[in-house]
Amino acid sequence: MPNGYNGRILRVNLTDRSISVDKPSEDFYRTYYGGTGFIAYHLLKELEPGIDPLGPDNKLIFAPGVLQGAPFGGSGRSSVGAKSPLTGGIGFAEGGGFWQVELKQAGYDAVIVEGRADKPVYLWISDGKAEIRDAAHLWGKLAHEVVDAITSDHDDKNIKVCQCGIGGEELVKYACVSHDLTHFAGRSGMGAVMGSKKLRAIAVRGTQRLDFADRDRVMETARWLRDNWKETSGGLYDTGTAGGVEGLSASGGLPTYNFRQGHFDGAEKISGQTMRDTILIERDNCYACPIYCKRVVKTGEPYHVDPVYGGPEYETIAALGSLCGIDNLEAVAKANELCNAYVIDTISTGVSIAFAMECFEEGLLTRDDTGGIDLQFGNADAMLEVIHLIARREGIGELLAKGVEEAAEEIGGRAKDFAIHVKGQEVPMHEPRLKHGLGIGYAISPTGADHCHNIHDTIFTKSTRSLQPWGVLEPLPADDLSPQKIRMLHYVTNWRHFYNCGLVCNFTPWSPEQIVSLVSGVTGWNTTAFELMKVGQRAQTLCRVFNAREGFTTEDDYLTPRFLEEFDSGPLVGVAVPADRVEEGKRIFYSMQGWDRETGMPTVDGLEELNVGWAAQYLK
Repeated sequence: MPNGYNGRILRVNLTDRSISVDKPSEDFYRTYYGGTGFIAYHLLKELEPGIDPLGPDNKLIFAPGVLQGAPFGGSGRSSVGAKSPLTGGIGFAEGGGFWQVELKQAGYDAVIVEGRADKPVYLWISDGKAEIRDAAHLWGKLAHEVVDAITSDHDDKNIKVCQCGIGGEELVKYACVSHDLTHFAGRSGMGAVMGSKKLRAIAVRGTQRLDFADRDRVMETARWLRDNWKETSGGLYDTGTAGGVEGLSASGGLPTYNFRQGHFDGAEKISGQTMRDTILIERDNCYACPIYCKRVVKTGEPYHVDPVYGGPEYETIAALGSLCGIDNLEAVAKANELCNAYVIDTISTGVSIAFAMECFEEGLLTRDDTGGIDLQFGNADAMLEVIHLIARREGIGELLAKGVEEAAEEIGGRAKDFAIHVKGQEVPMHEPRLKHGLGIGYAISPTGADHCHNIHDTIFTKSTRSLQPWGVLEPLPADDLSPQKIRMLHYVTNWRHFYNCGLVCNFTPWSPEQIVSLVSGVTGWNTTAFELMKVGQRAQTLCRVFNAREGFTTEDDYLTPRFLEEFDSGPLVGVAVPADRVEEGKRIFYSMQGWDRETGMPTVDGLEELNVGWAAQYLK
């Protein structure tokens, strides 16, 4: 068994309360690495096509990767996956924190949850042992109450807890999974799957130290970030991920008024700089990371915010701020606290509320539909009230908890024009009319619109240093959609998918060469940047096979029509993503991935090249 792994995957069946351990081979670990790779492999092999994502036949997989437990900045990541209730395709999301390291140190490389309990339970894992425990006293509690109860029950404040929240209990289709209260696997509705299984939490305590093949090499590489983070990532420490709010608005890339505009007059009021200078009380981090990009905020009346839930990141500030026309930072911080306490995705929550606001503005929703709430853009109190309703599926929240695609179908008429999603997943806070390659990335993403395994074109307009190991040498404009840009997208997305297998934080400044050094130092494998990139391509392709088996076709690889419309004001006035270039670009991408250019389906030869020829049977 390679260093860095335990060689043990925990399997828990909640229906018959059985617990067992899988012991994969070293070849399995080197082929799939963890995270998305583990998830795609097991879901494709073990799920029958067409199952109900919220039924007992779905499986929920908690999967760290090869690098968790290694003490370097960026290793505090983990993935959660299942068939998504939001899209009906493969679902996975990554979260930071400390829980995933605790799991590895408790002796397990992943947890596969099967079946459904007949009453609320939580899973207790401690140094190679696991048991299912009653969670009746946890059901219906806010996230911090659950953590307090579990750590008190075991009399150990060092226990790490992941949980689904009230949003998961109520099967909100974009409920997420919380790690340590302030870190979230936010997308694809994994919390709803967890809630559907009546699994309220997984509590872990681990004291075992992982072995590394070359600890000195790992530590030497880790020290580089420790010694250089101020020069490479100091802005993240200073103003967090929200440090770019004003710059994005100035460039036309800040989603505003349900993506109708790309600039926001109130951008300065909700920026990372304003947060730093007003409500920020502390900075926080993930395992072993020196950057401390996480925010901890506190406010008084009228929006009392408890710092136990941290503070808003960029995605939250844009989704519950500018997208809803709200420029009150304290109200946005309160919205963040509510979403974290209920454990629902701030992106989908914000997009759902902005969708409802546009429907209200256009007369498709009235006060009778909203229960008297004046759901206009800019109404912070209305936004906060609706978050409560979504999390508990009450009033207008019952409709919005289904996601914008299903909500638009129920409302009918022009509502579908205001539902900003891809494959049913709400679009994150990055504007394709600024970053054209990102738009194609949204279209082809296996989980629906996603920004984490995507290209951000503006990064590569001046330098391609991080892509040079694969021969991508020429910077390109952000609005370029040439075959050269699609080639760049091809390599970037595959590398990002490796980050979701490895697992590595996208905000750390590691070069591919340094990641190779870390993987080799941990495992002892004589790996290369090429091999690791192929790990990502393999994972992305298996996700494609899963979706194809569920009935997805190239028609599901679309960019929501709003981005094909020109901005009528702001820095990008007159700019739209050209629809014909999107169609051509996605087909070029298919070919580069080893998928059929016309159908978008992985080919038998392409699967064999990736050493997953076994997956061809699922395409018949």
